Amino acid sequence: QVHLVESGGGLVQPGGSLRLSCAASGNIFSINGMGWYRGKQRELVATFTSSGRAHYRDSVKDRFTITRDNAQNTIYLEMNSLKPEDTAVYYCYAAGRLVTMSGFDSWGQGTQVTVSS
Repeated sequence: QVHLVESGGGLVQPGGSLRLSCAASGNIFSINGMGWYRGKQRELVATFTSSGRAHYRDSVKDRFTITRDNAQNTIYLEMNSLKPEDTAVYYCYAAGRLVTMSGFDSWGQGTQVTVSS
């Protein structure tokens, strides 16, 4: 099994910043994709594709930056110029292969981000 643990959410005023982190642990052989989603409908926020490229939803481009530490199986989401419409539960997602060569895909428990004055 692969466990994803998110942290870094909280309450911030409009225009403020937050940094989310997500660490994957377990019998991981490789991670093909890892990213951030938000809300009940799990809309894509930012993700690394299997080719290693970062992809963002249009509404967060130029405000959010996704980075990763491959050695630690960890990704980060730097969120700047936050807006009230960014308020949501943010979920981390990862997919790849276990050491047994079985595929996996996992979701974190979510971390609440609230943007309000």
